[in-house]
Amino acid sequence: MSARKRKIRVDFKKNRGKRSRAGHEWREAVRQDQTDSLNADERISGKGNLSRKRTVIAEESEDGGLIASLDVDEKDCLTGRVLSIVGSHQCRVQSEDGRVHVCAVRQVLRTLMKESRNTVVAGDVVLFEPLGDAQGMIHRVEPRRGTLGRGNDRNQQLIVVNVDLAVIVVTGVSPHFKPSLIDRFLISCEKGNVSPVICINKSDLFNYRELLPIIGQYANLGYPVVLTSAHTGYGIDQLRKLIAGRQTVFSGQSGVGKTSLLNKIQPGLALKTSQVSNDSGKGRHTTRTATLQALEFGGWVVDTPGIRQLRLWDVSKEEVEGHFIEFYPLVRYCKYPNCMHIHEQQCGIREAVAAGIISERRYESYLKILNDEDS
Repeated sequence: MSARKRKIRVDFKKNRGKRSRAGHEWREAVRQDQTDSLNADERISGKGNLSRKRTVIAEESEDGGLIASLDVDEKDCLTGRVLSIVGSHQCRVQSEDGRVHVCAVRQVLRTLMKESRNTVVAGDVVLFEPLGDAQGMIHRVEPRRGTLGRGNDRNQQLIVVNVDLAVIVVTGVSPHFKPSLIDRFLISCEKGNVSPVICINKSDLFNYRELLPIIGQYANLGYPVVLTSAHTGYGIDQLRKLIAGRQTVFSGQSGVGKTSLLNKIQPGLALKTSQVSNDSGKGRHTTRTATLQALEFGGWVVDTPGIRQLRLWDVSKEEVEGHFIEFYPLVRYCKYPNCMHIHEQQCGIREAVAAGIISERRYESYLKILNDEDS
């Protein structure tokens, strides 16, 4: 079934002068300045420079997003993968032949995707035009799969796209262990069709037996759990086997050891690391932007900046229970069909928590997510 197409109105050019268009002079200026970038799916309207719009034909993706249907002369373009991004004019793109170009993003793409915080994301497959001196212009972003993102103000902020696996890195010591943050990552993975792995790092610094109830809880729910130590090398071989040949993102709080793990998995990466602050017990931001790295044993890995909280995007309160898989067989025991499992009487979920069938930690996590409290 072909994708549904619809017309989208976007700004033609921002920050232009205040002078209104007038006859031949305006048409000549536009011809020289802009019309070479238009195609059959675009037109200009509006009587003033600041109000001019263009109509672009866009396709709706499977996740409800919009993909610009821009006609591009593919003979002059290359296909590449976005390695990292700084702003909209410093996108490092690696072409299929291994060359890296520093690309800008075409203006119409930025205006079309203004509802998203990032037009182009690490992991994107793009069509770009080489402009010489290792520079380029990105004309099209290909349809995405496997996304990991979060909410930010009124927009969605994608962390990485086109990944198969997300390694959620936490630790039993500083920074503080947050089971609720794990649950938020698990929901984000499910929303983005990414398989999660829970990695508990720095296992040489704590008694793992203290975490056995939590480890067993997630393992019993079907989530893979790996204990590792970037210092001693414990669990590194197991982690390496899990990510071999796959597109993987490492994510979690600052200071949990994501970068150190990657350096241990493949020493040649030589990524920068830093220590946890003694004053706050929180990690310092060393990784500033999501960066793709090729693995010598197959696949790609993305090291992402640490986060201290993860606000979910496009998850209503009514949907939250559906992401707690242990709730599935028990919601039928709730008296009310719209039960939110907070204070309702004859609630199957609350009764299961009281009986020890559902973990109290997971239930508390559910309540925090429901109330959008800090994880």
